[in-house]
Amino acid sequence: MQKMILIIGACGQIGTELTLALREKFGNDRVVASDIREGNESLMASGPFEILDATNYQAIENVIMHYEIDEVYLMAAMLSATAEKFPMRAWDLNMNSLFNVLNLAKDKKISKIFWPSSIAVFGPNTPKEDTPQHTIMEPSTVYGISKQSGERWCSYYFKKYGVDVRSVRYPGLISWKTLPGGGTTDYAIDIYHSALAGKKFTCFLGEQTKLPMMYMDDAIRATIDIMESDADNIKERSSYNLAAMSFTPAEIAQSIQKHIPDFEIDYEPDFRQAIADSWPSSIDDTEAQKDWNWKAQFTLEQTTVEMLENLKN
Repeated sequence: MQKMILIIGACGQIGTELTLALREKFGNDRVVASDIREGNESLMASGPFEILDATNYQAIENVIMHYEIDEVYLMAAMLSATAEKFPMRAWDLNMNSLFNVLNLAKDKKISKIFWPSSIAVFGPNTPKEDTPQHTIMEPSTVYGISKQSGERWCSYYFKKYGVDVRSVRYPGLISWKTLPGGGTTDYAIDIYHSALAGKKFTCFLGEQTKLPMMYMDDAIRATIDIMESDADNIKERSSYNLAAMSFTPAEIAQSIQKHIPDFEIDYEPDFRQAIADSWPSSIDDTEAQKDWNWKAQFTLEQTTVEMLENLKN
């Protein structure tokens, strides 16, 4: 019997591409997408979809029972910049949605969970360069606090109840397929749209703000790889560091100027600068490499080529 997968938050930036990748791998009818609203055309047309509120335990349980779901990917969350504007709503969504799926797994209604964490779990006192797997965290944002709390709960449910929950700490993600969802690293998507439109780009972060980033294809591959790995190989039951590349707004602008020489950028840092300043500039993901053979494939140059070519088309 093939497994059945439910994605909660399937219409978001990661969820959309993850849904399509999982449907390609396991078959359209084996992957149920769900979200609070309908998604784009390709997502809606490719397989089953349910309107679902991630904070509603009963509604989630009903969908799980109806489709006989084995695995849940919980992608619903309020991201960093948006969460600063609506702290209580962010905490409610980010934490209660996690408790819902953890408790369903504890009660043996599902067998495996993927829940994403983020580099936002790190704070101003975390070592900035090559941030290790285990280190000082002390996040200073609502989003980061909810993700760090979530990591501790994942670890607790694994140790206490044997819940098979798996997680990675996503860096900033770059994609041409879906629009950004209110994150501090979103400038690295918007900049390509501006460049192709022939517009000058005004960046909300300072030109030397270096952050860990990743092309979406790598992030999707990591997500599926960790879920497909043998349970014995997953040693970190809080969340794994994940790394690909680190760059500044000035460096991404230079990579674009190699293809669009007259592209211009200026800088007007806003409230998101303080968020970015509290995060690491590079990540050490040795543990993920060692435990489940993770390795990123895309560099900044390759990402720029992919983004410009695909957005043009």
